[in-house]
Amino acid sequence: MQKAARLIRSAKRKYVDISLANKLISMAQNDQRMLNELFEDGELPSEEYHPTMRKVHERNAACLKEIIQQHGWPGSDLVGREGAESAWLIAQHAVFDLFMMKDFLASLKQAVASGTAEGWQAAFLEDRVLIMSGKEQIYGTQFDRNEEGWPVPCPIKEANTVNERRAEFGLNSLEERLQEMIEGERLRRDKRPKR
Repeated sequence: MQKAARLIRSAKRKYVDISLANKLISMAQNDQRMLNELFEDGELPSEEYHPTMRKVHERNAACLKEIIQQHGWPGSDLVGREGAESAWLIAQHAVFDLFMMKDFLASLKQAVASGTAEGWQAAFLEDRVLIMSGKEQIYGTQFDRNEEGWPVPCPIKEANTVNERRAEFGLNSLEERLQEMIEGERLRRDKRPKR
């Protein structure tokens, strides 16, 4: 009876595991809360991987790895849409271990192929893995900062057709995304305490 209380019906699977979904959502929320606090305190962005963020990322990624070993990729059929997006965020932030990210990407691509994960999630994670591997990204989802600290896209393979690839996953154009990133940076700078 207790198990049934934490499960709700899903279209593809008989039930969504609410407990597992809540666990993933909580981890992603903690990640974002810590990230925002460090930005507000002026500790981010930084040249080095911030030790507090690294601890959060390591703990979350280890948990996601266990979940994948037990259930496969936690897609929307298992953990609902918000839980699945939280799993993606955790994978996206596992930057301390490229091999783990590659494993996450393989699992995520299988979930996309089976219809239990969104293609845009695989696009973001694939681009991040490529950039971290010293290669050009495919979908133009990854940004760096120029000398003044403003966002600029990381190198893109076949950049002249990137917007077509982005559109396949419902992503806006690279130019629109760059404007969003610049506006986000402008707002962040406006909120930052003056020194």
